[in-house]
Amino acid sequence: MKVLGLTGGIGSGKTTVANFFRELGVPVYIADDEAKELMNSDPGVKKAITEIFGENSYTSNGLDRKYLADRVFKSKELLEKLNAIVHPAVNRHFEEWKSKQQSAYVVYEAAILFEKGGSEKCDFTLLITAPHEVKIERLLQRDNSSLEEIEARMENQWSDEKKAALANFIIENNDLSRTRQEVRNIHLIMLQSA
Repeated sequence: MKVLGLTGGIGSGKTTVANFFRELGVPVYIADDEAKELMNSDPGVKKAITEIFGENSYTSNGLDRKYLADRVFKSKELLEKLNAIVHPAVNRHFEEWKSKQQSAYVVYEAAILFEKGGSEKCDFTLLITAPHEVKIERLLQRDNSSLEEIEARMENQWSDEKKAALANFIIENNDLSRTRQEVRNIHLIMLQSA
């Protein structure tokens, strides 16, 4: 089974593109969503996070994402420590999930696919891009984050130019009908490659 890695900077429209693949019947694994779930459900992950970031990392409702984000997006060292806990757990979970799929290929969506070597598990990679101002506008509308918080998150991701050099496919996500058509074209290529 082939794996198409889907990535792009925050606000580029990865989720929209992932949904277009889902509409075509392709199983999609959203690494960030699964990571959030594992941080709340996996006892080993919870223990490791609590040991590094303290008891305040969790409330009675689960992981305190704001508390954790305030720390890791201001410290590359702490972000690396969190990634070292979460990424191996996500990789194990993805392999287990993939083994249960019955399709020609699956999509593995991850914001930091290239940054953390996730592209190594992919047969092909797709980069979603959008102009910087468009990303900011989308994030201000979508998230309850300040411009400063958004910029801090963006600084922890590689530039589109750096990712583009590694991607097999690139979609500039400005026009949804065009993006949907490009997804269909890539879908056909993936089916042929499988």
